Amino acid sequence: MLDSARLVPADRSFRRAHQIDLNAAVAPYVGAAIVGLAVAVLVLLVLVLFLARQTGGLRRRLDGLTRGVDGRSLDAVLDAHLDKVLAVARELDELSARSAVLEAANRRTIQRVGLVRFNPFEDTGGNQSFALALTDASGTGFVLSSLHSRTGTRVYAKAVTEGRSDGALSAEEGEALRLALSTPAPRAADTGRGRNRVAGPA
Repeated sequence: MLDSARLVPADRSFRRAHQIDLNAAVAPYVGAAIVGLAVAVLVLLVLVLFLARQTGGLRRRLDGLTRGVDGRSLDAVLDAHLDKVLAVARELDELSARSAVLEAANRRTIQRVGLVRFNPFEDTGGNQSFALALTDASGTGFVLSSLHSRTGTRVYAKAVTEGRSDGALSAEEGEALRLALSTPAPRAADTGRGRNRVAGPA
């Protein structure tokens, strides 16, 4: 049998003899590694400069394409258009409010007209007398009558509320009011086009 105490020193000396010196192994390649890294850094620097130049060229082309008529950038042009859109929206709101006020006032304007000419007296020639009915869209207004004779002309007015008079109407006044109420009230789109008409026998 072998003595274990005698084998231990021999094993330690064997390990010392076979240890590798890493510094000595790497030293011959340090110079080459530094040169390689320097070359890699130089190549990367050239690539960065090339990409920066390409990016600058693309930026200049984009600025040229997106520049407005007055030489402003695309951002400035878009901001100006956005301001115009907001201004138009505000003006549209104001016009809508004004339109609502005008439509409300237009309902109370004269929109229906009926005219009847007649001759109430035998001693006068022609139909010099008339009955004129003027109402708004709801039939509220008045009936104006004119009686012409050789000695003078008399004028009468009678109020009308929603198609009904506050007093008795003559046959001619009733006919004028009927003609006025039979006239269709103009629609909102037809306002101001002169759609009102005068009806009645000549």
